[in-house]
Amino acid sequence: MTDEVQPGFVRIRLDLSYDGTGFHGWAKQAGGKRTVQGEIEDALRTVTRSKETYDLTVAGRTDAGVHARGQVAHVDLPREVWAEQSGKLLKRLAGRLPKDVRVWALREAPSGFDARFSAIWRRYAYRVTDNPGGVDPLLRGHVLWHDWPLDVDAMNEAARALLGEHDFAAYCKKREGATTIRTLQELSLEKGADGIITATVRADAFCHNMVRSLIGALLFVGDGHRGPEWPGKVLAAGVRDSAVHVVRPHGLTLEEVGYPADELLAARNKEARNKRTLPSAGCC
Repeated sequence: MTDEVQPGFVRIRLDLSYDGTGFHGWAKQAGGKRTVQGEIEDALRTVTRSKETYDLTVAGRTDAGVHARGQVAHVDLPREVWAEQSGKLLKRLAGRLPKDVRVWALREAPSGFDARFSAIWRRYAYRVTDNPGGVDPLLRGHVLWHDWPLDVDAMNEAARALLGEHDFAAYCKKREGATTIRTLQELSLEKGADGIITATVRADAFCHNMVRSLIGALLFVGDGHRGPEWPGKVLAAGVRDSAVHVVRPHGLTLEEVGYPADELLAARNKEARNKRTLPSAGCC
């Protein structure tokens, strides 16, 4: 499988963010459901006055209700369209896009760049509070309320056993033909002065429901329902445990996507395709 840029086209990198509340996830869907990809592709077609839709490829397909602050995508545009539009395209998109999605940067991508397959990590944050009074109303769309006190130290202890390369089948929604082997590079939690606990989750890639399942397991440890050793035992068992709940999507935000140096992009692109078949469904 290859996605080389066709002659006469130029690959453009987009850096973007969105509030996932009003979207049925990133990916276009049948039936006219509102998606981030659909909104951006429609806006791009309108502002370039094109008869065809230019398809976007994204670093991490997010599920319905999941937010993104540092999402990355690419699109291949005819070279003459980019030459004509490049200086004004960003502002035109700002005028056309709905207010819950923004494109912050548009630039010609270096050779070998693929928003999805060139990425070497994705970093998510999941935000939760155990404040007995609930969530600040101004943050209610981005922070989960957990109505039991949480022991952050116990949660961090449990998280350490999950780091590294493992088969995360116990924490993923299985997809036919897709591997669940992932390398979890970081999983840590910190409670801020505002009482919000932020879980930082970074991996080379994620399978479907992985982040929200991991957080669900850690919350069960944090509130004392399970010991710190339990999430590691679930991982080792390799099967879904009914006690692991997939937490609600609104606490999750894709914060950043990491890429190697430009000269390593093509090699990473090839390596990622050969090593694993990423699930085509949403994340996380």
